[in-house]
Amino acid sequence: MTIKQFGPTKLDAALIPVIARQWGTPIYLHDQEYIENSCEQLLNMPNAFGLHVRYAMKANSDRTVLRVVTGKGLDLDCSSLDEAARAHAAGIPFSRMMLTTQEVPGGDERAELEAMIKAGLKYNVCSMLQFNLIADFAKANRIDLSMRVHPGAAGGGESATRDTGSEYSCFGVHLNDVPKVKAMADEKGLRFTQVHVHIGSGGDPEKWRQNIDRELGFVKTYFPDATTVSFGGGLKVARMPGEKQADIASLGAYAKQRIEEFKAETGRELQMEIEPGTFVVANSGHIITRIIDKKLTNELNFLIVDGGMELLTRPLLYGSEHPVSIVRQDGTLLSSEYDQAPAQGLKSFGIVGRCCESGDSVRLDNDGNIVPVLIAEPEIGDYVVIGGTGAYSESMSPENYNSHRKPGAVMKTKSGELVQIRKKQVREQLTQNELDVTL
Repeated sequence: MTIKQFGPTKLDAALIPVIARQWGTPIYLHDQEYIENSCEQLLNMPNAFGLHVRYAMKANSDRTVLRVVTGKGLDLDCSSLDEAARAHAAGIPFSRMMLTTQEVPGGDERAELEAMIKAGLKYNVCSMLQFNLIADFAKANRIDLSMRVHPGAAGGGESATRDTGSEYSCFGVHLNDVPKVKAMADEKGLRFTQVHVHIGSGGDPEKWRQNIDRELGFVKTYFPDATTVSFGGGLKVARMPGEKQADIASLGAYAKQRIEEFKAETGRELQMEIEPGTFVVANSGHIITRIIDKKLTNELNFLIVDGGMELLTRPLLYGSEHPVSIVRQDGTLLSSEYDQAPAQGLKSFGIVGRCCESGDSVRLDNDGNIVPVLIAEPEIGDYVVIGGTGAYSESMSPENYNSHRKPGAVMKTKSGELVQIRKKQVREQLTQNELDVTL
């Protein structure tokens, strides 16, 4: 199945001024059709004895996005108790969620967690302490558990900050501690019916294959009750020209082969689970910004736009690159970095935001210096549109830095209609939780 691309590969420039005039800039733009096509591609991934796909909602937790994704048949992986509560407020039942978190809830949050589990939420044990605290409750309520295992080997993230399986990562029960936790579970008559490993985001597909082999090995050794094996997410997405996207058909075929071999060796059929986030939504999104100033110096030409690191922190945090398009105020596409059109007559500009930070730029080198982008020279009032921003942009942005307000978001529906899905913050919301204290 070939996914129909929307995002960096195909920008409808005529929509940009329409959106800007109606809702202002900066603003996030998403595409329903792209998201649904991504979901369908994942659901058609080759598998041996069944496939369960969860969406890692930390990638984009907007309620409309969650409803689109779950409407296509994906369930959710939640990284916090608040994410689970947020998804439930969007109308999604707890029975369609798994909680994989570093948190150790106590007090009222502990009571909330127990209520969620009783309502069907799958609890993914990520530490020995988490197990000890949940064990008696799980036994009393006859609840089967999942375990996230730290594989004790090199991870597979695209960068050190996205590597969740290396010796510098603390996620999951370390493989050395699995026998201890398993022995405690056996004493209480508890079962781990699912095993989960996530080694990182956007890394080498070969590492993903190695993780399959490694995980099936310790499932065979330590988890006789497991019926589901989750290989995590982290499927590479091509945001920029020249980047190679993960071949999920090939990865699925490899997982299928290894799970079939597992059955031949053990007689056990395992359902495969994956939990992508980026793959589902990254290239469904754009950030639309307006050029508010130009500065020409002896060293570098600058475009100042009305949204930067407070909307998209990935360049500063990860050194990530996102494709840039320049759109005139009348909707004419001047240049598109993604498809490299036009190739001539371009000029170098450092594209920066409004924050009082030297790293507030759409492109930075490994030392944090601004990297100029080759574009057709625009005028003040034209638009800089940043692609590949559907994942880990608005959900991870350092909103309200410099007291900038979080922008709104718009979705292009399958019918082509533009629908506002989140309002821009109003200024009063910046201070609504602050207290007037007399000192």
